[in-house]
Amino acid sequence: MKLIIISGLSGSGKSITLDTLEDAGFYCTDNLPIALLGDFAKLLTQTDNPLFKLAAVGIDARNDHQSLNHFSHFIEQLQHSQIEYDIIFLRANKDILLKRFNETRRKHPLSNQNTSLDEAIDLEIQRLSSIASHASLQIDTSNTNLHQLRDIIRKRICINNAGDLSLQIMSFGYKHGAPNDVDFVFDARCLPNPYWDPSLRSATGKDTPVIQFLEQEPLVQHYLQDTAQYLNRWIPEFANSNRNYLSIAIGCTGGQHRSVYLAEKLTLSLSNQGLSILTRHRELPTL
Repeated sequence: MKLIIISGLSGSGKSITLDTLEDAGFYCTDNLPIALLGDFAKLLTQTDNPLFKLAAVGIDARNDHQSLNHFSHFIEQLQHSQIEYDIIFLRANKDILLKRFNETRRKHPLSNQNTSLDEAIDLEIQRLSSIASHASLQIDTSNTNLHQLRDIIRKRICINNAGDLSLQIMSFGYKHGAPNDVDFVFDARCLPNPYWDPSLRSATGKDTPVIQFLEQEPLVQHYLQDTAQYLNRWIPEFANSNRNYLSIAIGCTGGQHRSVYLAEKLTLSLSNQGLSILTRHRELPTL
């Protein structure tokens, strides 16, 4: 039996996540009262119905304040039930959430005539802080469209429901902001930059001319070897500690050349360990 708890900020993609899990064979229910979480887990452990072998529940800020504040108590109940579970928390930055609500003209569940949308988002962040602190995986969807989010859920959760370590390697550009939903961040801005070669400026780290440029730079190769050696040494330790999710980010200035090249090379190196790896290039357009 496997239970996945989906929570997060309104507008961050909780419904898309549950829909994706349901398509993958999970029994899904949304807006479950936290007080019923223990009973739901008990049902999962006592039934032989294969329908409940994989289950996911959505929990949001519409739960009563007391239950949200005592979320850790309900997690202890899950631990005593000896059911395997994960908590996935979705978030996005406030400006993105405001834009999404304004574009869709949806009403925030905590907004009313006395509470503006801006205030409702702040209130929701506060109410869900306890759940966020228990999350085994946090996903920031600020720079993710619905198709990318579905792909992330399929590759990081659906394919990985057997309990093996799921690894994400992401490239990004510091000038667009560092990600806040990762476990390790490697800074590649110290390396030679293909951007300063006019003939390479419009290319990316996946294109042959940029690859050739970086592979001829000894400093880049030393960086790649040292990083791969570090990850090859420590990723198995995370897997042995029953860690299900691990996120690694590699950043350069614009997120187009050095970080993309390094993310691709590290994926190739770490794939030899038989890991489930999702490689994302945050700043590159998706086809």
